[in-house]
Amino acid sequence: MNFFEKMKGHTQSPPRVGSVEILWSWLGSFMGIAAVGLIHFKLLEQTSLMMIIGSFGASAVLVYGAIRSPLAQPRNLIGGHMLSAVIGVAAHQYLGALPWLAAAVAVATAIALMHATKTLHPPGGATALIAVIGGESVHRLGYLYVLMPTGLGAIVLMIVALLVNNLSPHRRYPEFW
Repeated sequence: MNFFEKMKGHTQSPPRVGSVEILWSWLGSFMGIAAVGLIHFKLLEQTSLMMIIGSFGASAVLVYGAIRSPLAQPRNLIGGHMLSAVIGVAAHQYLGALPWLAAAVAVATAIALMHATKTLHPPGGATALIAVIGGESVHRLGYLYVLMPTGLGAIVLMIVALLVNNLSPHRRYPEFW
């Protein structure tokens, strides 16, 4: 098979999910992002701390909308975000004078580390990137970024996922720890 033949794909699109599944996904993502957002805007907004980062939106897609995916499991959610945050902060601190290089090193290294530790979580790549390009409010946090917003926010998303996803008799989360 030649290079361009591979780009055609070889299977059909997966079937559409039912309305009930869509509702549970909506409810879980609403509750998860609302919980993280409430902590951020009601408790932390007046401090130099934060609780909500863009990559949590992508995590919500996985942990509330694709709950059976290996990429959505608690180990991947927590480990992927936190390891990626460490890599992102280190990349910024050592290579921040060259932001394009720091960004590339952060994302590529985060992916490699997540693979090596069986914690692959695609939003982790964004978490590493945010540590590099997130601006002064993120850079000021330094390695605190790993714990808050990253670790604590991911834990809040996971707790909500455990509660909401298991309310439905047809859903089960997690598949593994």
